[in-house]
This record gives sequence, C-alpha cells and structure tokens, in this order.
Amino acid sequence: MKRRKAYTPYLFLLPALAFMGVFLFYPIVDVFRLSFTNYNMITEAQFVGLENYNKLFNEPLFWKTLKNSFIYLIGVVPILVVAPIFLAILVNNKLKGIKWFRAAYYIPVVTSMVVVGIMWKWLYQGNGILNYVLQSLGIINNQINWLTDPGIALFSVMAVTVWKGLGYYMVIYLSGLQSIPQELYEVSEIDGASWWQKHIHVTIPLLRPSIMLVTILSSIAAMKVFTEVYVMTKGGPLNSSKTLVYYIYQMAFENLNLGYAAAMGFVLFIIIFILSFFNIKLMDQGSR
Repeated sequence: MKRRKAYTPYLFLLPALAFMGVFLFYPIVDVFRLSFTNYNMITEAQFVGLENYNKLFNEPLFWKTLKNSFIYLIGVVPILVVAPIFLAILVNNKLKGIKWFRAAYYIPVVTSMVVVGIMWKWLYQGNGILNYVLQSLGIINNQINWLTDPGIALFSVMAVTVWKGLGYYMVIYLSGLQSIPQELYEVSEIDGASWWQKHIHVTIPLLRPSIMLVTILSSIAAMKVFTEVYVMTKGGPLNSSKTLVYYIYQMAFENLNLGYAAAMGFVLFIIIFILSFFNIKLMDQGSR
C-alpha cells in the first residue's frame, strides 16, 4: 500500500512526461545529433564532426543575427515586464465599463500574428496612416521608411511585438493582483502611504512570482521571434532585421542545410536555457 501511494503521483505525471518526451526531449536530442552532420533531407546524413560549429562561429552573418536577437531581447523584455504592471493596476479597479478596457487590451493577443504583421506593414508604409498622422500633427516633415531603413527596421518590428504582447502579460499580472489581500493596501493607507508607495512596497514585492514568469516568458519569446520578421521584412533590409530564428529557418527550409541549421538551433537552445537559469536565480535571490 505504501509503495502504491508512492508511485501514484508519478502515474498521474506519466501522460505529460510521455508527451514531453516525444515532442520536446527527443527533438532536442535529435537536433544535437543532426548538428554534427551534413543533411539536406534528400541524401543520407553524413557525419562531419564539429565542422558546422566551426563554420558557425566564424560566420559574420551568424553573429549579426545573434546581435539582432539580443537587441530584440534588451529592447522588448523590459517594456513587457514593466508596462503590463501599470495596465493591470489600471484594469484592476472596479470602474464602469472596465471589462471593455480589459477586452480591448486583450484583442491583439488573440489576433493572429500574421494578421497583425500585415496590418502593421500597411500602417508602416510610406503613404500609410502612421506617417500621415505624424505629418498632420507636425511631428515629422518627411515620410519615415519604417521597414526599409536599416537603422530602424528592427525597432519597428519590435514595436509590433510589444503591442501584441502587452495584453497577454497584463492578464498574468492581473491574476496576481487579485490574489493580494486588500487589507494590506488599507493598512498602508492608514500609515500614510501614497499611491506610488503602496504599489512599490506592497504590489511589486507580492507580484514577484508573476514578474519572474513574465520575464522568462518574454525573454524566450524575444529570442525566438520569427513570424513578425517573416511577414514584415523577410530579415531586410541588408539583414538589419534578421534574427537568429529567421536565419535558422532560411538555412533549414530554403537552403536545405539542416545540419548547419541544427547547430544554430542548439546554440540558441543553450542561450535560452542560460537566460532562464539566471532569471530564476536572480528572482530567487531578490525574494530572500
């Protein structure tokens, strides 16, 4: 009976573990194996040792796409960690019509990224609505080439990622806010705390688990960004908006160089694993 009780939790976990084993762990191992081969899906894979990795670390385009991915990470994640907190605080108030605001913020989340990318590509056109509004307000004199200027193309795509992700992370924070006892806010008001002090000393510390979750999720999403780039810029102009995942896609499915793409994919996996590990460590230290 004791043995049965000990094994019972693992039996409940078995279906999930089997699913993860087939669709997560096995692909990771197989990608690692393929990274040591020359494989094009037509001929049989040939073992080439560390050739793919040697080529990878000596290729300027790989470092450029990796740099673009880190720029994406640094530019998008802080906004997606901080801004949704204020949105969650706003929609957590019991005001008339607040449910409509919650729905409005969440609509971009449930909209297909392909649709969002096409819509923003239209807005970003030289004669599009965005340039028209900015010129009408006197903010700019000449049209801005949002997606064809190498200096700003990547940042234009980043803005779309932020716009689409705000509502998703807002809901995560909102669920955390609603679990905070209201008595804590009442006590802080009695002690004379201002609105800002209440949220700094009560809301932020108690939202720490949600902040950690949002940081990890947004970091992984930023490093894996693909659809926005594919729909809006195709990595151009001059590879200025090409991210590492988009480059992996090109090598695997356009150039049919799956061994080289697998090597890049495994490097990306290591980077994401390290980022997630340090995020968890930092948040654990901050909660002590």
